Amino acid sequence: MTFTKESAGAPPEGMEWGKRTAPNDDLRNLQGPTSRLSELARMFRILWDVFRGLRSLHFVGPCVTIFGSARFNEDHRYYQLARQLAGELGKAGFTIMTGGGPGIMEAANRGARDVNAPSVGCNIQLPKEQKPNPFVDRFVEFRYFFVRKMMLVKYSYAFVAMPGGFGTMDEIFETATLVQTGKIKNFPIVLMGKDYWAPLIAFMRDTMVPQGTIDQEDLDRILVTDSCKEAAAQIVERGTQQFGLSYARRITRRWFFGER
Repeated sequence: MTFTKESAGAPPEGMEWGKRTAPNDDLRNLQGPTSRLSELARMFRILWDVFRGLRSLHFVGPCVTIFGSARFNEDHRYYQLARQLAGELGKAGFTIMTGGGPGIMEAANRGARDVNAPSVGCNIQLPKEQKPNPFVDRFVEFRYFFVRKMMLVKYSYAFVAMPGGFGTMDEIFETATLVQTGKIKNFPIVLMGKDYWAPLIAFMRDTMVPQGTIDQEDLDRILVTDSCKEAAAQIVERGTQQFGLSYARRITRRWFFGER
């Protein structure tokens, strides 16, 4: 049988036979191989994303990354909890790192500003533009999600997940997987908000551990708490005792901008 335009019938709406559609770059990543020239161009765009991230974040100092929903406003209790925790961590000498957007991210950067601690934001380009919140001291925007996640992990000595949605789940589970598989050190992982995380912890404890898909050790690595002081104390203790951080040169926003 010979394939012709006539035998195929009318093309789908918005298409013409003999012409290829031109999806945007993000969609092309999920649509299989394209021309070799196109793949080479994409490789350089990815490399540029990585280069800008490394160049911008090289001197930020030891960070704690705080994940969480962009949908909470400043009146929400989780916003206030994130702001308080970031303040505790900032006073301990950590730089606060977030996704740089609104909600929990804004709260964490704001908490760092409250105590004159530095904070950075790693934003992602989205179809609906996400502007940086006004409390970040240093801001870098990424085209690719996986590059952004790499930067959020690379410079941090602990990871905190406030309540959030798909993005937060993706980020904290990827971090837990990196720790589990030894790709990064056994950095503290903290889930803030006991009531929010309780069903997930119960599923891991009652289903995943008995089924053998994770070990009890994997679950024991995760601290679930409502106490900012408890979370900060564990992060500071692990950072100083296990990873050798010290208070010899406490980073402040003044130092961060070179005003020594």
